Amino acid sequence: MSGDGLSGFPYEWARELVTVALREDLGPDGVDVTTLATIPGDQTRTAEIVARAPGVVAGVPVVELVLAAVAERIGGVVPTVEVVNDDGTRLERGDVIARLTGPTQVILVAERTILNILSRLSGVATHTRRWADALEGTSTMVLDTRKTTPGLRWLEKYAVRCGGGTNKRMGLYDVAMIKDNHKLAAGSVAAAYALVRERFPDVDVQVEVTTPAEAQEAYDAGARFIMCDNMSVDVLGETVGLLRAAGEPVEIEATGGLTLEVVRDYAGTGVDFVSVGGLTHSSPIVDIALDLID
Repeated sequence: MSGDGLSGFPYEWARELVTVALREDLGPDGVDVTTLATIPGDQTRTAEIVARAPGVVAGVPVVELVLAAVAERIGGVVPTVEVVNDDGTRLERGDVIARLTGPTQVILVAERTILNILSRLSGVATHTRRWADALEGTSTMVLDTRKTTPGLRWLEKYAVRCGGGTNKRMGLYDVAMIKDNHKLAAGSVAAAYALVRERFPDVDVQVEVTTPAEAQEAYDAGARFIMCDNMSVDVLGETVGLLRAAGEPVEIEATGGLTLEVVRDYAGTGVDFVSVGGLTHSSPIVDIALDLID
């Protein structure tokens, strides 16, 4: 079954990544010594990008970006790309993701960069899909975090969306998140919240808490997005009940040490979100290959 792809692919960041990856792979002279020695410049072939393991695909737009960048570097024609299974599609072993037709040199020089990026992003999407499936039927959504690979954040967060997850803040600039060190430096939850509100009145503020009492303090200070860190299910349930009874709507997140085995128990407390750093820092790749077929 083919998906419809997803909007919001981060082309700017992807182009920067492709530039760095090709410079890394081709070296200072921009040469693939094996391909240029063995493949005539006028040879054209068709190749398929194929899943070698089940998973959820993410990053398909990268294929055309890499091919175009390689063609420019070595002076070839850009191969055509037929997308067979777009981003967000669940794949089985042997499913074709895309079919490429054009100069063999361009295809083979681009091969590893394409596969490295697709495998990594599909791994994130596949891992995220497991969490989204585990939460199916509940009102709780899975969030990512800032625990991303340097330089790949926008792409990895896109892959989270491909897997059915939801992005939290993109960086330090778009949402204020008051954590233990901020509370300690400012003197209290209330003081930290007041300082952020004074300096950045239009920015959303989230406050991390570890006890029901601290959650109440954050609420009383004005926080309406509260992250409950490393709480047991029972303590989390108590905290959710306290905040839901406080009067104004509150968004509540469970974070810290969650696993697939217990996430439905946490969702049962009524939290709106669970955040999982492992979506981006610990996802194994999906094995994807490129095969010449004629």
